[in-house]
Amino acid sequence: MSLPEFRVGLGHDRHRLVAGRPLVLGGVSIDYEFGLDGHSDADVLLHALTDAILGAAGLGDIGEWFPNTDPQWAGVDSKVFLKAAVKAVGERGWEVVNVDCTIHAERPKLSPHKRLIAASIAEQLGIAEDRVNVKAKTGEKVGPIGRLEAMDADAVVLLGRSTANV
Repeated sequence: MSLPEFRVGLGHDRHRLVAGRPLVLGGVSIDYEFGLDGHSDADVLLHALTDAILGAAGLGDIGEWFPNTDPQWAGVDSKVFLKAAVKAVGERGWEVVNVDCTIHAERPKLSPHKRLIAASIAEQLGIAEDRVNVKAKTGEKVGPIGRLEAMDADAVVLLGRSTANV
């Protein structure tokens, strides 16, 4: 009998908060006076998650796959990046087992949005919602998060495959 094979990936991202841009977290638009600055839609959570998935499979990082110097990625929905990462690991026999994410933001308060964000991520990954956890933490008014200069996100992903299928 073959034992299952697992790999863990860790992703992190940070984007500045700016006026005049929509705030998108985990593929969900959130009503707020500031959005995140970036080449794409700047979805800090999906960027961290994409990095975690690519990293778990040893496939580099989001910047290698979707460089911010390439005009084709300007303004792109970050779900495109996530779907490409899931496809790439799937082609190598991996599937996402579960995801644990943390969004670091002083404001807006994210508790009312966490379930919707988790549902959005689960849908993009093609997994059950109970396999996606989303947490939100403030910066306690310290550092770039606490001063409302930026938002961070961290994601941990477990990939699995059966060695019998390899």
